Amino acid sequence: MELEAHCFDLHDPRRRPGWSELNDVIATVGPLPGGSAVTVEPGGAVELSGPPADGPSAAIAALVADREALRSTFTEAGLGLALLGADPLRRPHRVNPGARYQAMERFFTASRTGRAGAAMMTSTASIQINLDAGPRDGWADRVRLAHALGPTMIAIAANSPLLAGRFTGWVSTRQRVWSQLDSARCGPILGASGDDPCTDWARYALKAPVMLVHSPEAVAVTEHVPFADWADGLVLLGGRRPTTADLDYHLTTLFPPVRPRRWLEIRYLDSVPDELLPAVVFLVVTLLDDPVAAELAAEAVEPVATAWDLAARVGLADNRLYEAANRCVAVAAERAPAELSESMQRLVQSVENGRCPADDFADQAISSGIEGAVLQMARATP
Repeated sequence: MELEAHCFDLHDPRRRPGWSELNDVIATVGPLPGGSAVTVEPGGAVELSGPPADGPSAAIAALVADREALRSTFTEAGLGLALLGADPLRRPHRVNPGARYQAMERFFTASRTGRAGAAMMTSTASIQINLDAGPRDGWADRVRLAHALGPTMIAIAANSPLLAGRFTGWVSTRQRVWSQLDSARCGPILGASGDDPCTDWARYALKAPVMLVHSPEAVAVTEHVPFADWADGLVLLGGRRPTTADLDYHLTTLFPPVRPRRWLEIRYLDSVPDELLPAVVFLVVTLLDDPVAAELAAEAVEPVATAWDLAARVGLADNRLYEAANRCVAVAAERAPAELSESMQRLVQSVENGRCPADDFADQAISSGIEGAVLQMARATP
């Protein structure tokens, strides 16, 4: 799993901690108990990337332990790590000086998606779940289900009603931001039938425009050049045709909601509060890995399998998404181990009430102000 948290100054939440400041704090963390790596996102969000584990319970326990250790170190430095899908307070701004992110900014500006690109890189945060590919003979069904679950899971986990100090009218502004980017790079990969996701992924990658070329530093490609055109020699980038290393790097610049990388990356979830994190992770993993649960989930979400924007905008206020969410959560709750029962019960109750984390944060922002709500979340302990 990979968990991103926005970093705030606990004394001045409008200030964005700088690159050196963040890395100085991270340098004092030391090895984490669950073995996660710690990195900094372009806008200063701090990411935990956990090692593979055998099943969701072990992975969740390791990440929760690492989250607490990291939170403690940052609190001592006067900084808080808030689990929200979008930065509700500050305007997008990049602090990571890496050449990749400088080039990405130039690419998004050239492709007329500069505003959404900046928000995506510096103001959004998610929980990413990485799962085994699964048996080859069930690959198509598994990839189709991973996509079909997307809208329902977005509605359940939506946690970003504000961006840069304003209510956006969307419960998952993070998903809204991603949807404003080029669908050839950020849209779902499946073709019409979804029967051959390997070919669908190959076609998707070849049609997607090249974002960056290493010469040797990352250089933005400011014209629309599908990778296929570069590979065929119709266009030369950096004065040459691509290598296999260029293809591998190109794949890292594609951001579909489900990304196949010899495993499955589930990329459509907002970063969610500590109390719901275990249940949300267990829910997704169970609905994909348990054969009976997967069959029940596929039936439950079929009516809303492509309702990406609707889910991000209204969440569980839509009756079909509400019904699908309750059916899916009930299936997972029956299978939840004892150590996850408290988190799962919270999720069950939230979904039954037709609420997502965005509703709770919006209520806090209205009652305490945006700064007050941010500080409350940034200071929260698991």
